[in-house]
Amino acid sequence: MFEIEDVGVFLGLDVGKSSHHGHGLTPGGKKVFDKPLPNSEPKLRATSCATSSAPCW
Repeated sequence: MFEIEDVGVFLGLDVGKSSHHGHGLTPGGKKVFDKPLPNSEPKLRATSCATSSAPCW
């Protein structure tokens, strides 16, 4: 078991052959992200950079 008070969002990823789907839930269960995602590394990186305030890699 682990403590979740420092967790801002729980992330989930459904990986498929032709596309992926991302999910984000707050610790309280509020859905904050629920979208299809592209199935290529450059497009996933671009999506990650567009939706994050953290530095892009």
